[in-house]
Amino acid sequence: MKESTKKRKKARFGIEATYGRQWIDDQIYRILVTGKQGFDAMMKEMGRMMAETIMYIEREEIAGPDYQPFSPDIRKWASQAGSVYIGDQKIRAEHPRVRGRQGEIELKSYQKLKEPDGFSEELLMKVLRGMSCQKYSDTVVEAAQAFGVSASSVSRHIIAATAKQLQEFKERSLSAFVPFAIFLDTIHRGGEAFIVGMGLDTMGIKMPLGFWQGATENHELCEELLADMERRGLALSRKIIWITDGGKGIIKTLKDRFGKKLIHQRCTIHKDRNIQRHLAKRYRKEAHNRFRTALEQNSYVDARQMLLDFETWLRRINESAADSLMEAIEELLTLHRLKIPALLRKTLHSTNPIESMFSTVRDCEGNIKRYRDSRMMQRWLASVLLYCEKGFHRIKGFASIPDVVKQIEAGEEITQRQKTLEKVA
Repeated sequence: MKESTKKRKKARFGIEATYGRQWIDDQIYRILVTGKQGFDAMMKEMGRMMAETIMYIEREEIAGPDYQPFSPDIRKWASQAGSVYIGDQKIRAEHPRVRGRQGEIELKSYQKLKEPDGFSEELLMKVLRGMSCQKYSDTVVEAAQAFGVSASSVSRHIIAATAKQLQEFKERSLSAFVPFAIFLDTIHRGGEAFIVGMGLDTMGIKMPLGFWQGATENHELCEELLADMERRGLALSRKIIWITDGGKGIIKTLKDRFGKKLIHQRCTIHKDRNIQRHLAKRYRKEAHNRFRTALEQNSYVDARQMLLDFETWLRRINESAADSLMEAIEELLTLHRLKIPALLRKTLHSTNPIESMFSTVRDCEGNIKRYRDSRMMQRWLASVLLYCEKGFHRIKGFASIPDVVKQIEAGEEITQRQKTLEKVA
């Protein structure tokens, strides 16, 4: 994908995140109906929201937050209708008020916004460009400074908001979440490893379940994550499908917990890449095609036979590539063994769903130059994961999940009967 295309997509996603998809749809409709008049109205609305944000931040800088006011003599005093200039046009805006012992305390930002050209169109365009690229230092901070509000005050607001979201994320109950599948993967940030769990419930809805921080991805780190999810009410059982890459620490934890009853699907995309890394370039395309064709089969027997044929082909070229395939052949075919329909299999055959979430994390944190401490890393990660959750959609093929659950439960019952018969014998 061209770099210019990536920037345009990031701009679109950034504006959607800032104003909401429904608001944007309404504005597009207005523009289509009224042309330039609709576009001008949209620009005024964006300018009004930014102007009100600046005034509310200044009021909090003077009076302090609601839960910890700076002085008993200074207090917030509701708000009233007012007006500000956006470029050369005067528009209505909500004017927050603050009072002291001597009466009303004027907001410097409001006085300046009431001046013609106080909030120029140039400043508005800069704000919009910054929001679209998530360049926060060039948006809210600089816009607020232009009206006398300190950057440290804006920073305090951001820290307070992300700290609240971290607490919400780490303490929320998972008892109502009924897991059908769980994706486990690791994202590295600031030299630290974060193992993240993302669940898929029986209704086909995704949800980030938790994360745990450590120096590297390992068995102990994964065990801590699972224990944390259980403490918050998540019921972990042998009926859950686990999707992971080839990380040995994660796989060891799952096998220690569930033993031979573990339902584990290895990421087929990671395995495909791993096999190709063993091969000379001239063989890679054919290797990829053989591997994908085998996994596209609906029958477990057909898919397994084609993978064995693929192994025979690999042996003549590279023994290590063949060993890499055979090391995970049964785990690559877990979904086939469970007879999961092709449409649902597209979601469950790889760690792409959680990797997609990680991509959003990297985009949203792309302008952070330095993580000051572990708390900052966790604050931002929790905030972005909650943001991602709001944009999740029901997966394709979710209607077949109840049938798959029944198959898994039936297999569990058969196994229990066999154990009982063995004990009697």
